[in-house]
Amino acid sequence: MTVGGWRPGRVRDVVEATPSARILRLHVPGWPGNDAGQHVDIRLTAEDGYQAVRAYSVGSYGPGETIELAVDEIPDGEVSPYLVRDVLPGDELEVKGPLGGYFVWRPGGGEPVQLIAGGSGIVPLMAMVRAATDAGDAASVRLLYSVRTPEDAIYRDELSATAADGGVGLTWRYTRAAPPDWHGTVGRVDDEALRSATWDPGREPIVYVCGPTGFVEHVADELVGLGHPSARIRTERFGGA
Repeated sequence: MTVGGWRPGRVRDVVEATPSARILRLHVPGWPGNDAGQHVDIRLTAEDGYQAVRAYSVGSYGPGETIELAVDEIPDGEVSPYLVRDVLPGDELEVKGPLGGYFVWRPGGGEPVQLIAGGSGIVPLMAMVRAATDAGDAASVRLLYSVRTPEDAIYRDELSATAADGGVGLTWRYTRAAPPDWHGTVGRVDDEALRSATWDPGREPIVYVCGPTGFVEHVADELVGLGHPSARIRTERFGGA
């Protein structure tokens, strides 16, 4: 039953994704399906009636009544600590959505696609990776994923397997510590990293950038400096710098 746009969602399973993040799969009766890149609102209600609402990107796409969220804990947050530490299969959450029509990607456009993620900004881009793979469009998609360490990478195994199978082109960027066999640079995403890991601006790719506010603003500015038209860059940000 939908009340004010809110639907009851029951947690089906919980997967530990990183030391600070979980993947949650929810069964949401009547869910109409969603495009890759959309998000939902999650509402929690305390026993005293206090309510907290937060937006979370959806890592899944398409039809069906199961959606996937990946939540990274925000210290002192009101919602994420509960979702990462306490929620269990069988628990119910209120869900509103799907929401958002700008930061979405649908197969069939035929243009190069560049995805750039920082931290948990990978979630909506993971839905795009999956959609492109299922549609046979993976060769047109490249992903640059910036994380502090390998252990902080949500969907690390799935992304590595997809890339190894000849799917989406994947480039890792580690900002604090890299694997022992790593021969690349360790540090923030800069213009050199963008030049080497992204489509040439002359190909006019559509670019999706998602992550913390500071990361997204920095990357978007660098992309424009490299010649990417700002009209071809779509951004989604969260949190502080």
